[in-house]
Amino acid sequence: MIIKKRLATGALGLLTALACGLISPPAAMADEPAPDSPKVELVLDVSGSMRARDVDGDSRMAAAKQAFNEVLDATPEEVRLGIRTLGANYPGKDRKAGCLDSERLYPVGQVDRTEAKAAVATLRPTGWTPIGLALRGASKDLSGGDGTRRIVLITDGEDSCGLPDPCDVARELAAQGTHLVVDTLGLTLDRKVREQLSCIAEATGGTYTAIQHRDQLSSRIKQLVRRSADTPVQTPTPVRGAAECAKAPYLGSGLYSDRESFGEHRWYRMRVAPGQELRASASVAVDRTVDPDYGVLLRAVTPGGRELVRGSEAGSGRTDVISSGLRYPIADVDDDEDRTARTVCLELSQSFSAPASVKRTPGLPVEFAVDVVGNDDPPADLAAFGLGRGWVLLGVLTVGGLLVGLLWGWLARWRVTVWRSN
Repeated sequence: MIIKKRLATGALGLLTALACGLISPPAAMADEPAPDSPKVELVLDVSGSMRARDVDGDSRMAAAKQAFNEVLDATPEEVRLGIRTLGANYPGKDRKAGCLDSERLYPVGQVDRTEAKAAVATLRPTGWTPIGLALRGASKDLSGGDGTRRIVLITDGEDSCGLPDPCDVARELAAQGTHLVVDTLGLTLDRKVREQLSCIAEATGGTYTAIQHRDQLSSRIKQLVRRSADTPVQTPTPVRGAAECAKAPYLGSGLYSDRESFGEHRWYRMRVAPGQELRASASVAVDRTVDPDYGVLLRAVTPGGRELVRGSEAGSGRTDVISSGLRYPIADVDDDEDRTARTVCLELSQSFSAPASVKRTPGLPVEFAVDVVGNDDPPADLAAFGLGRGWVLLGVLTVGGLLVGLLWGWLARWRVTVWRSN
């Protein structure tokens, strides 16, 4: 009997242990990254030109390896880091084979510094420079999760494959609406390299940096990795504006993204109740070469077509982004009056143009920030009482002109009278 009880007790304990094991998450699951962890992938050019010894008397490859080791030691725990190479494996002259040479060296995840450094130590300058292919691969490596995503591209040359074009790939990645940023670091001052790397960075809202010294390379990569951890995530909601107000989508308060072709007009709608104020701003990013003169116009219009208020901005020369905004308050009403929210149409138009050689698709990136806030205080800006509405402006100009005319006539007669008297 005692033996049976012991067996029963042991069986019960075993079942309990098994149940706890099933219910409790294993240690590996506890270490899994959170869905919103920031992700960074370092994309390193390992092509043959990285043998050049012009970085503080050492080769470009040696400088990159040292910088990577220092970055791995300084990577914050919350950042999920990966490494991808291009041109690291194929030493031959077959262009087709060389332009497929990009691989994931270290998977994106929590960094095992020993393992990652060992992988970097094996790299030897070898082949071609398929930058466009590597950017697409890096985007796939960083997929999933809701955190910030950043690619840091380190190269000493422009793409040697042609297809896919790196600038086109960068625009594709930006058009996907995943808020992926590509920062580029050039290990040479060559003009063509600078133009291509600047184009890649501008298309995604990233930065381009020319590197000449070993310490500068390490410092800049560390800065970009830390920036991924420090940047709050606010991914704009994709929206597509309409060609007219009647078909425009309704927007709530928030951040939105769209694409607009050269010279295009896009319409959106908001609902604003009496006692509220509409605030809207729009930014158009310049991710490709454009002509030097440009402008952006944001208007608030009634569904019937009467302009309420507008904001505009113009520029000349090179720019990365141009913005405009507006505010439109609606006065509060008495309790017995209609408090129904009114529809306000927002029209965004821009006057960018570009040389014939520049691709028109996808359109220029547009980002909207719209909000509706309480309007407790009497509006202080002139637009609130109608200077932007047409009829009030006409009345002010008419009365002002009449008064100026009367004053000028009186002064003229007074001067004639004085002259005759003298």
